[in-house]
Amino acid sequence: MKIGMFTSGYQRNPLEHCFQDAREFGYDYIELWGGRPHAYAPDLRAGEMAALRTLIDRYEMPVTGYTPEHNAYPYNYMIGSEAQREDAVRYLKLCLDMAKEMGAEFMLTSPANGGYLATYDELWPRLEKTLRELGDYAAKLEIKLTVEPLTPYESNFFTRANDLAELFRRIDNPWLVGMCDVVPPFVQHESIMAYFDKLGKKMDHMHIIDGEQGTDSHILPGEGAIPLPELFCELRRIGWDGTATLELVTGYINEPRFYARRALENVRAMMARAGYQEEARHVH
Repeated sequence: MKIGMFTSGYQRNPLEHCFQDAREFGYDYIELWGGRPHAYAPDLRAGEMAALRTLIDRYEMPVTGYTPEHNAYPYNYMIGSEAQREDAVRYLKLCLDMAKEMGAEFMLTSPANGGYLATYDELWPRLEKTLRELGDYAAKLEIKLTVEPLTPYESNFFTRANDLAELFRRIDNPWLVGMCDVVPPFVQHESIMAYFDKLGKKMDHMHIIDGEQGTDSHILPGEGAIPLPELFCELRRIGWDGTATLELVTGYINEPRFYARRALENVRAMMARAGYQEEARHVH
């Protein structure tokens, strides 16, 4: 299993710090947050892609995933007028272009809050229309579009493994895949491992982080209430070998380097106890 660094918490630091630290601490890849001042897609298109590719090459650290900011202002394709939805789709198509250019394997999208008055009869057609458009565009570029359920604190619509299963029932596109951030199922008293049973080969990526009941806070692995050591044992037992990003966000923005180091150390120790270290020795 490859372990990635999420860069949102570094947004008050130079982008180069992300690459320096990912290399030094031993991360396998970067999942790049796409918001200013780092890697906002229009800025990349305007000329900043060259500097990003220089960092990728200098530190020999791939950007495997690109996660553009689009859950709130100014882009959220689940709320507002049709013109606003179309504007969000244009933005995310540009993000897919930039993801492809930086060498990413996937771009992440998460359907956000659709508004308090919207019904499922309105929300599902809107989501299906949007992800058909974006999924078709991703297929042309041959890059995966990875769909993430959110917590009920973030979205009133797309929050469960069943939502992903229904999406894939409606849309048949091999480039449209799913993922599990472990916080949404935990805070909703759902099974994390049910994602694997329900989604099968469509279960393509994870955000692994700790959490507490009653909040969507993303807590440093090992410092919350999610049974992460046992999760790694189960992932090894089922032989899952995808990508898992340690999604530290802005809760640790004051000292992202401290916490990015500790997060990886904690997770590597859990993985070793689950037997991943033995597998690595066997491979080498």
